[in-house]
Amino acid sequence: MVNRSKKIKQVALTGLLFALAMTLSLIEGMITFPGLLPGMKMGLANIVVMYALFFMGTKQALLLDVLKALFVFLVSGPTAGFLSLCGGTLSLLVMWVLYRVLPFRLTWFIISVCGALAHNIGQLLGASVILNTSLSLYYAPVMLIMGLIMGTLTSISLKAILPAIEKLGLVEKK
Repeated sequence: MVNRSKKIKQVALTGLLFALAMTLSLIEGMITFPGLLPGMKMGLANIVVMYALFFMGTKQALLLDVLKALFVFLVSGPTAGFLSLCGGTLSLLVMWVLYRVLPFRLTWFIISVCGALAHNIGQLLGASVILNTSLSLYYAPVMLIMGLIMGTLTSISLKAILPAIEKLGLVEKK
């Protein structure tokens, strides 16, 4: 009975996290910053994927990442969905290696920044596939600078909301 209760709690939490990721993605789409080039976003929904990776496990993080890309596909079209999947998958892979595979622990800040950089690289590689040219890689310096900034903000945001999450009893280290 305890195992079933834990499974139900995990399914419910995954649904809530997906709803949060969708909400953050929609909010992010409404916010415009002067000077940001097309495709540059804050990556707020990635906070949810990081939380899942750190506290729920790799399978849940991957599920949320794929659902997030599917949501982007439905809301913004196939190109945006594909780029979201490319960026999200590479980002999750890098964060998984840094958090779960290495024999030592890196800070969440480093993991977040590396994940953001990997997300942007994944999107640029996806754009290269779509365009059938490597021209999109010329956009890399700008995207990588934004990845540093946004990865920092994602890390700070997760750290800021963690006390509230802990009070809800939703923090179990995996």
